[in-house]
Amino acid sequence: MAGETQASRNAEGFIFLNAEDAGMAAKERKQVDYLEAHLDYRQPQQVMALYERLLRERVFRTPVGMMYLKHLQDFLLGQAQIDSARVPMIPVYTPCTYIPRRRERPTGDEADSSAGKTGAAGMRFSVILNILLLAAVVVMFVVAFSSGHPNILNYRSAILNEYASWQQDLSEREQVIREKERELKIME
Repeated sequence: MAGETQASRNAEGFIFLNAEDAGMAAKERKQVDYLEAHLDYRQPQQVMALYERLLRERVFRTPVGMMYLKHLQDFLLGQAQIDSARVPMIPVYTPCTYIPRRRERPTGDEADSSAGKTGAAGMRFSVILNILLLAAVVVMFVVAFSSGHPNILNYRSAILNEYASWQQDLSEREQVIREKERELKIME
């Protein structure tokens, strides 16, 4: 609904949730006008056939079309040659118990006074949250650098130090073995 004006959501005396629904209502108004121009109310059987077909094919979905269906239904119920038990009820395909979770935006002076309150509180909350997140990141880096275990920040130097210590240990052992061989006068 961002960028839609209230005027773009108006159609036939209704204000819709979005411009697409308003466009659908305008299209249904054109269909109603066409049907009215070509429908002969002097032949109730023809009206009944049209009414049943409109219901069966779900041609109308907006309140504009539903009002026309109600108009046809009332006409048929008022006709003596049409059995009122044969006139089908108009099915409603959308739930009517929908309650939006968000509040409507306040208008005029209410918007100015409430925007200042919620804006300042929201900004304060955002700043505090950002400071806490920054502190958490700093603490994680301190722990990573001060840890003796290799991690993504110091794994290369830790591995090189480990290999260097192994090399030194092996060199020392090799030296000890060579000295023992000399003492025992073992030649290769």
